[in-house]
Amino acid sequence: MPKTKTYIFILFIFILAGSAGFFVLSKKRPFKLGLDLQGGAHLIYQADLSGVSSREKSGKMEDLRDLIERRINIFGVAEPVVQITGERLLVDIAGVEPSAAIAQIGETPLLEFKELTSIKIQKQDQKVETFNEEKKEEEFFAWKNTELSGEHFKRADISFDQTTGAITIQLEFTSEGAKVFEEVTARNTGKPLAIFLDGKSIIDTTEDNKITDEDLYSPVVQEKITGGKAVITGEKNIERARQIVSRLKSGALPVPISLISQQSVGPTLGRVSLEESLRAGVIGLAALILLLISFYRLPGFFASLALGIYLILILALFKLIPVTLTLAGIAGVILSLGIAVDANILIFSRMREELRKGLSFPAALEEGFKRAWTAIRDGNLTALIVALILFSFGSSFVKGFALTLIIGILLSMFSAIIVTKNFLKIFEKTKFEKFTWLWR
Repeated sequence: MPKTKTYIFILFIFILAGSAGFFVLSKKRPFKLGLDLQGGAHLIYQADLSGVSSREKSGKMEDLRDLIERRINIFGVAEPVVQITGERLLVDIAGVEPSAAIAQIGETPLLEFKELTSIKIQKQDQKVETFNEEKKEEEFFAWKNTELSGEHFKRADISFDQTTGAITIQLEFTSEGAKVFEEVTARNTGKPLAIFLDGKSIIDTTEDNKITDEDLYSPVVQEKITGGKAVITGEKNIERARQIVSRLKSGALPVPISLISQQSVGPTLGRVSLEESLRAGVIGLAALILLLISFYRLPGFFASLALGIYLILILALFKLIPVTLTLAGIAGVILSLGIAVDANILIFSRMREELRKGLSFPAALEEGFKRAWTAIRDGNLTALIVALILFSFGSSFVKGFALTLIIGILLSMFSAIIVTKNFLKIFEKTKFEKFTWLWR
């Protein structure tokens, strides 16, 4: 049958919409909300640029901002706001307690690679008589800095040995760091090489950071390492391995910073704004549906149904990606909804014109969509280009608006052109074609 594909497609759309609706309503995976909707932490840091030349200050601050943003991602937070104001950083983090944020961001860690050295100290007690000269000295172990530092470090990842399944931590250094690492490992073959972050060994779990037997024998350099890649083996706790990798990835800040202000941001104002925005959106959507149905009759009803499916699918996508919802992002969704309605209006207006010319319903349907496509394509492409520019060059909240708008535009074209068209195709070659009042 010629309509079989149409029926199958519509069935697929309803199954997809039902599954998406169930996913949207599920509480197992909540929506990610921004700072203005769920609250969070507002921190102000002062950078110490006393040892930096005036020409390098701007670059150091930008490097500092980028590193702080990467640290914030450890919390799984999207759309952080990290702004540079002179020699200060303004940091807004959604859904994070200020104390937790400060503990992670507030560190100014120095990433160091140290080798073990022995220190022999003469005994002070001269009354001790012994024929063994070695007993006149006491030997102590201490960590000594190598030429390798955080600036030579590139990345760290967790992997598993394909044969044994053992946990391994993969390290990679820069091209310059690879040469330095080769020299350091060559002279420390068979000896431990410790990694210190903020003055504390990343494998040390003790509070006083004393050198233990574990520190002395793990990790141990097995051979001279070339190529700038190495692995740390022997770690049996996956959570501890993740913590080590996380601390390595956090890296060292380019300049010292100090926290000068902290504030817990409440979501009360954002919640009120959200409720008012949703109320306005529901009222506006209801008015649009009434207008579409009263003015375009049956096509307007199916356009409204397609809009409902569009809303369910876009909310499911926001949960799935996930997209952090802010008031700006919600504005992007509402704008894309208006674009979808505009596309339907163009299509139905063209259909009416073709029906008035005396074309049959199937011919008017095809011609209406064909004539409207050029205007829909150009309008959506223009909006998409603007949204991409905003996303590329805008600040954090502007990017949120642009991202939801981009997703909304793409999905609205699918909703207006494909879904609505297949709904209307059901009535081809049926007695409903003759009821001109339904279409005009």
